[in-house]
Amino acid sequence: MNNAGIIEFGQVTEITPEAFERTVEVNVRGPVLTTMAAIPHMPDGGRIVTIGSNLAKRVPWPGMSLYSLSKAALIGFTKGVARDLGPRQINVNIVHPGSTDTDMNPADGELSDAQRSLMAIPRYNSAEDVAGLVAWLAGPEGRSVTGAEFTIDGGTNT
Repeated sequence: MNNAGIIEFGQVTEITPEAFERTVEVNVRGPVLTTMAAIPHMPDGGRIVTIGSNLAKRVPWPGMSLYSLSKAALIGFTKGVARDLGPRQINVNIVHPGSTDTDMNPADGELSDAQRSLMAIPRYNSAEDVAGLVAWLAGPEGRSVTGAEFTIDGGTNT
């Protein structure tokens, strides 16, 4: 499982080359290199799950373009790797959590009410909510699912 992320807020005109490099290093390069390093050691029938973000496809506020770009890149990578590893029966999928109660985005943080206002079910995910979906994908029930995206975000912007 690939799970890494940082966010650098700022209008596109304010993004520095250093912020771009940091974001791509953590959010794209990390999961890509981790996947590449793991593949030679994986048995046929293994599973790869990458944690993306619902912000890969939705940008509800200004200043999120760099983060959204980095998470959107993981979608293409996931779909390509799924095709590459299909002959080995290795399933490759991406999970897009929405607002999840973490140190990076606490459910009682200053932006939490604004985030809830975008949700059909106005409740932050718990880590266990996301882990349950990942466990399903990694388990026997997920054996026929590959190259797929799963969004778990309470119906944000539905």
